[in-house]
Amino acid sequence: MRITCPYCGSRDSREFVYHGEALPRPVPEAADAGEAMFAYVYLRDNPAGRHREHWYHAAGCRGWLDVERDTRTHEIVAVRLAQSEAGR
Repeated sequence: MRITCPYCGSRDSREFVYHGEALPRPVPEAADAGEAMFAYVYLRDNPAGRHREHWYHAAGCRGWLDVERDTRTHEIVAVRLAQSEAGR
């Protein structure tokens, strides 16, 4: 599987470290912050098909990437810098 890093170009997936499903971080001030943080850290859907994941380019630029990938075929649909997704 190849991942196209916005800085380094197309690279083998062995240069990257998978860090799980890309989920929005819970708001600490929310009434159910404890439950929301538990779900954020420990509960995953593990869907078959397209979903967003966080990958870390450990052997390259050391950037965090938001990768949209199909888990059935390993097709990479889109790659963005994770920082650009932080405001969403």
